[in-house]
Amino acid sequence: GGVGGAAMRVLVAVKRVVDYAAKIRVRPDGSGVDTASVKMSMNPFCEIAVEEAVRLKEKKLATEVVAVSMGPKQCQETLRTAMAMGADRGLHVQTEADLEPLALAKLLRAIVARQEPDLVLMGKQSIDGDNNQTGQMLAGLLGWPQGTFASQLDVQDGGQRLEVVREVDGGLETVGLRTPAVVTTDLRLNEPRYSTLPNIMKAKKKPLESLSPEDLGVDVSPKLSVLSVEAPPKREGGRILGSVEELVDKLKGEAGVL
Repeated sequence: GGVGGAAMRVLVAVKRVVDYAAKIRVRPDGSGVDTASVKMSMNPFCEIAVEEAVRLKEKKLATEVVAVSMGPKQCQETLRTAMAMGADRGLHVQTEADLEPLALAKLLRAIVARQEPDLVLMGKQSIDGDNNQTGQMLAGLLGWPQGTFASQLDVQDGGQRLEVVREVDGGLETVGLRTPAVVTTDLRLNEPRYSTLPNIMKAKKKPLESLSPEDLGVDVSPKLSVLSVEAPPKREGGRILGSVEELVDKLKGEAGVL
């Protein structure tokens, strides 16, 4: 990080996922979700992380925003989206492997060692796996403080401290963190901007570096095996019953839950 004023370098992790509005289809062989013929876009929580990083730069609290994505070549489109929103440059770890949270965290740890950010911002979870693990695992591997499910982020002491308001089951919790730190973003942190055409054009000229897991010395082979994936059963129509007694009778007799 920088000396003197708040001059943080911010690393933002972004993931390419099936678009939130797309219809999910399971592959016929039950091996996973079909991603070949559906619209893909940036994970919504990652968009929030990029927006927050860009706002820090606009407030002169960060000097540089570096976006990083892991996965197939198409992830470069996701990085261009991040750069159109305002990230300065992109890093792409290209791999066809099915990346699990621990592999992602190890790749990010290796990127952190090279890029030396003061803050890593990432979505609290991705809308495909919904694991909510990578940020916590990265903080654990680095031995850095973490502020997960952030709905507010304040930079203090020239970037040496952060105050993070977290969304927890019982309401809100405020934590103070020393940088370098990992912060994962929740829905209410901000409203991501739409990229303007001039910024989309500018993003095409911003630097994008491609690496492999081997370059970073990380083994990304899966440690878990998926036995099968199936779509949930179709919902049957509901019924309106005339009384509590009738409901109890149906729950006992037909549903067998009492």
